[in-house]
Amino acid sequence: MSEYPAPVPNPGSAVPVAAVPGPAAAANPSPLPGELAAALKRDSAGLVAAVVQQYDTNEVLMLGWMDDEALHRTMTTGRVTFYSRSRQEYWRKGDTSGHVQWVKSVAMDCDGDALLVRVDQVGAACHTGTRTCFDGRDLAVTTGQAG
Repeated sequence: MSEYPAPVPNPGSAVPVAAVPGPAAAANPSPLPGELAAALKRDSAGLVAAVVQQYDTNEVLMLGWMDDEALHRTMTTGRVTFYSRSRQEYWRKGDTSGHVQWVKSVAMDCDGDALLVRVDQVGAACHTGTRTCFDGRDLAVTTGQAG
């Protein structure tokens, strides 16, 4: 049993089930609202990049991949779900590690090809045990400045 409360949906925030518009709709229904499903620009595997950010500190924690079902689960359960490209299966962050990501908000970028998932991260976000997947992994660069 988790020490954290179950997510509480916002009143009126239910996500209706809709099919992806167009000829593929009957063969490949999407659990997302039609307008959202139509606006997403997925890669050739049907995935969109999801940048995960700590909601109160703005730390960029990690990058994961979502298809329509993973995004739907993330939007409706209060926990972040990804699609593993290597294992080709869904995984919910924290189920094995206990390092849960509680969803605070989800936004789509202006092109529809990336998501920003703001979370309350419990413990390490990275599978290596670091707070973020970027800790201690700086690359040598030449910096610039404005003006």
